[in-house]
Amino acid sequence: QVHLVESGGGLVQPGGSLRLSCAASGSFVFNNMGWHRQAPGKQRELIAAITASGEMHYAGPVKDRFRISRGDAENTYNLEMNNLNPEDTGVYYCYFADQFLAMYWGQGTQVNVSS
Repeated sequence: QVHLVESGGGLVQPGGSLRLSCAASGSFVFNNMGWHRQAPGKQRELIAAITASGEMHYAGPVKDRFRISRGDAENTYNLEMNNLNPEDTGVYYCYFADQFLAMYWGQGTQVNVSS
């Protein structure tokens, strides 16, 4: 069984920065991980992902502002979010996918960008 714990998020002013973290525990072979975002009234969308080979993918609206990095602990990753704007508001869900592409989800964390 794979268990994910998310941390970070909160309230930030436009132009500010936040860091989200996602830690996975359990026995699995890592394939890829990333974050989805669900903005108010919208469908959940993939915004950032990293593969086992280190290849990264970012959705257009966050490209050049968000960056995934590896954490110090095994199977821990961070999402560095810079120059945040109100359109970045939403619930952020991290996931890990194993070698069978089974996906495991974090509990979600709220990000609010507002002045």
